[in-house]
Amino acid sequence: MSWLKRLFGLEKPQNAQVNPQPQQAAPSAAATTESIPAERLGLNGEYDQSGLAKRVALAFDQDSQLGDIDTLWVAQTSSTVVLRGRVPNQDILNKMVSVARSVRGATDVKTDEVTVG
Repeated sequence: MSWLKRLFGLEKPQNAQVNPQPQQAAPSAAATTESIPAERLGLNGEYDQSGLAKRVALAFDQDSQLGDIDTLWVAQTSSTVVLRGRVPNQDILNKMVSVARSVRGATDVKTDEVTVG
């Protein structure tokens, strides 16, 4: 099972991207609407309250070294990626932190709720 499917109940949407461009609002609204914050950017550039966590899950799915670890969960608190649960070893956790940090909008990765082993 993929990270996206297990965590969010989603199949990978067509054209989903880890770092999409924000969708443009209608021209008349563009001048009055602020752009979407990077941590709220969804898989296709739309506004999504959990956008960062979903894009991190997609990044995990796209990394051949990271299979879905069903004892780990991904969440977000603002622009901080929060990992919770258990991973098999420190190397995998280090790789996950590196991948999560590479996602636009992630300013920190919190791992204090992760058990290794």
